[in-house]
Amino acid sequence: MKILSKIKWSAGSCLLLIGCYFLPAVNCNAQDSTEVVKKAYVGGTFVGSMIIDNQSVMVPVAKTTEVAIQHRFGTVNNGYEDMYGIFAPANIRLGGSYTPINNLQIGIGVTKERMQWDGNVKYALGKQQVKGGCPVSVTIFADMAVSTLPKAGNFVSGSDRISYFTQLIIARKITKHFSAQVSPSFSYFNNIAGYVDANGNIQPRMKNGHWAIAFSGRYKVKDGFCIIANYDQPLTQHPTDNPHPNLSLGVEMSTKGHSFQIFFSNYQSIIPQQNNVFNQNDYTKSQYLIGFNITRRWYHSAE
Repeated sequence: MKILSKIKWSAGSCLLLIGCYFLPAVNCNAQDSTEVVKKAYVGGTFVGSMIIDNQSVMVPVAKTTEVAIQHRFGTVNNGYEDMYGIFAPANIRLGGSYTPINNLQIGIGVTKERMQWDGNVKYALGKQQVKGGCPVSVTIFADMAVSTLPKAGNFVSGSDRISYFTQLIIARKITKHFSAQVSPSFSYFNNIAGYVDANGNIQPRMKNGHWAIAFSGRYKVKDGFCIIANYDQPLTQHPTDNPHPNLSLGVEMSTKGHSFQIFFSNYQSIIPQQNNVFNQNDYTKSQYLIGFNITRRWYHSAE
């Protein structure tokens, strides 16, 4: 019995020694595996959710609430008569959004122009990585707007009130100070105005669908202060009333919870499909205006 107990003890000791020998190796391998899977993403491509008239690629972290005021004065080409557009009829949008989970933002807003209510959703499909992996950040944005003007004299049916906008946003933080993005988009209006030709037939002034592309950039001068710019180019050719491109330039001042942008732009509408399809301000004729965006953010998580 003593011999058997010694044999059992020796076998148990051997297993224990073997386990002790391999356990550190298993832990190291698991740690190495975790480090391989872990990804480091590039942060601060843009400060906030907007770049003047366009959405940025950024989606706030989960549990973030945003409230935004977007204001556009009249065009400056009337000079002192209306104080360079400041006293002219203005357009304004009040909006709010929330990020229920990481990478997904949902929002709602109301705009003075045509008393439009809009709902929107924004989702980050991929993020630029520090080393290897995805070289760009990619986000999709979609918006649906409904005009609440009286039906009489404005619409034939209720569906005529509705318009849509979808945009794919591709961005890259090129250097510590400079970021750029390109954003192809498609706008669609259920109802487009028409005219009666010489033969008495109703002809559409524009197409219902419209393609466009936007280029945006940001240069960080110092912490909390950036130069921002947009260029929006219509691609679809319409029978009449082709929209003009938009050129905008401004500055952005920001803190962790606030963003303030002031700029010159050709776009006076604020809802994106309205701007892309109906803009008739021509920057070559000084038909630009002063605008500003104010955004307040509340973070409800520890991230």
